[in-house]
Amino acid sequence: MRTEVAGAGGARIGVRVAGIGTGPPIVFVHGWAQSARAWDAQFADPRLTERFRLLALDLRGHGGSDVPTRGYDDPAVWADDLAAVLGLVGEPAVVVGWSYGALVITDYVRVHGTGGLAGIVLVGGITEIGKGHPGGWVGSAMRSALPDALAEDIDVALPALSRLIADMSVNPLPGTFAQAMLGASLCVQPSVRSALFSRDVDSADVLASIDVPTLVTHGTEDTTVDPRAGEYAAGKIPGAATRWWVGVGHIPFVEATQEFNETLARFVEERAQGAPAER
Repeated sequence: MRTEVAGAGGARIGVRVAGIGTGPPIVFVHGWAQSARAWDAQFADPRLTERFRLLALDLRGHGGSDVPTRGYDDPAVWADDLAAVLGLVGEPAVVVGWSYGALVITDYVRVHGTGGLAGIVLVGGITEIGKGHPGGWVGSAMRSALPDALAEDIDVALPALSRLIADMSVNPLPGTFAQAMLGASLCVQPSVRSALFSRDVDSADVLASIDVPTLVTHGTEDTTVDPRAGEYAAGKIPGAATRWWVGVGHIPFVEATQEFNETLARFVEERAQGAPAER
């Protein structure tokens, strides 16, 4: 099922919804130039949908959401978009942020604190962006894709995006998932793909202020977002637990779906019981 909410400035934010469970809701936030469809393997897993209510938003400028001409460099805009989605669930939720989605969660905490959050899961995430910020360190795959992946000329952008998506995983992806990822990237306007990189954000104080259970996860072979970015976040967030996916790249929720889903379910169920995250 799909619904929508009014985000910052009234922008329409598309939301994918599934699940009938009574455990804490899970809100998924996808990465740069992707969509809520990135979480197909989670929405298809009865172990999650029978225990929890799942929601995944399309970030503004992505998927089925509106494409405003401005606001992509404003933390408050991202924070209010996510707040609007959290408002759908009516109770504290566990938010799961992949790649750029982790920065959106950090923006939320920057503006709204941890109200409305039962827990945080960062997956191959960046929590900062801009030159010299360790929470935003990217790997060789992303560095080699830029700036071509931002180009308006399809003959320039297509090879760069194709190469980036191929390099995201070190394990075979199921079916046409890689093609779906490429399609999602091409559906994001070049101006939006560029705008998401036009920020300079330090998050050290924000990360240090997080007071809800947090799990930082990262593939050891991730060449899109450097694992050191995950280490940085885990070192700043008080009491953060970590889960390193050995031999996995940037998409652990697809490359190691069963193990990822089990880890996520356990983390969320522990939040329902009021237990701290295991280190």
